[in-house]
Amino acid sequence: MAFPGSYVWRGLRTLGLVLLYYIFSIGITFYNKWLMENFHFPLFMTLVHLSIIFVLSALTRRVLLCVTGKPRVVLGWRDYLCKVTPTAVATALDIGLSNWSFLFITISLYTMTKSSAVLFILFFSLVFKLEEPNPFLVVVVVLISSGLFMFTYKSTQFNLEGFVMVLLASFIGGIRWTLTQLLMQKAELGLQNPIDTMFHLQPVMFLGLLPLFLANEAVSLSMSSRLFRVVHLSPPLSSLLFLGVGGLLAFGLGFSEFLLVSKTSSLTLSISGIFKEVCTLVLASRFMGDQLTLMNWFGFVVCLSGISLHVVLKVHYSKSESGSKTI
Repeated sequence: MAFPGSYVWRGLRTLGLVLLYYIFSIGITFYNKWLMENFHFPLFMTLVHLSIIFVLSALTRRVLLCVTGKPRVVLGWRDYLCKVTPTAVATALDIGLSNWSFLFITISLYTMTKSSAVLFILFFSLVFKLEEPNPFLVVVVVLISSGLFMFTYKSTQFNLEGFVMVLLASFIGGIRWTLTQLLMQKAELGLQNPIDTMFHLQPVMFLGLLPLFLANEAVSLSMSSRLFRVVHLSPPLSSLLFLGVGGLLAFGLGFSEFLLVSKTSSLTLSISGIFKEVCTLVLASRFMGDQLTLMNWFGFVVCLSGISLHVVLKVHYSKSESGSKTI
């Protein structure tokens, strides 16, 4: 029999984890958008963030080793190349394109378009047989797709280039999260700990994004006074400081997502994500000057309805599966 105090403690812990996730997720969205107003090198910014995440993950693993005395998992080259690399490359492209889009679109359009990732996650979950097909999924697809269409229809702040980037990032994100789920479910790999997962992903993510950076930003960055053509020390120092803060936020976001899932469930993360989108749009319209029409808001509500239906279906079918196993 559980005491009432245990329920209160569990509720407070969940609330704290959700708030921590909100702080890092919403914070890095607005921070990156603000930084891109003056620092027009999103791919370089992403590479710096990946480097910081790798260093912090390595340091954390070292601390855990000293505290627990248990060696941390280190994958062999075969497993690393065959099983980690696809996930890492997809993750790098998802994050890189998402950050790149901030040069062109508003936070509102970014948030709405990124929510379409549910469609692609659903698609690849069916492809990899992580989810069973059912007729209600058609309703989910129609709601999210029509909501996205209404949100972008005749939008005064619509930008096609940025929209395509985020939509492509959402598509790749579907691959990313499906592969991540497969990766973390393989008990023999030992990557259930988020720090170990982040540590193994970052090097390949860096190498996967590097060619895109070299092709698009390397020359212009080398000629920029923000870092290399230094006249005064303050611009490069401030740039490095701002990039470092973004890297800390990126590390916090990755860790808070995994921590929320491990201490609660993926359902909690999904439900929290729905309310996070609402908070992000409200804050963007209030503080960033994003212009949202009645049609935009209606489209957003329709899209959230599709996402909510998807969450409800996951709860229903997961309970059905657990019930059948106990019979």
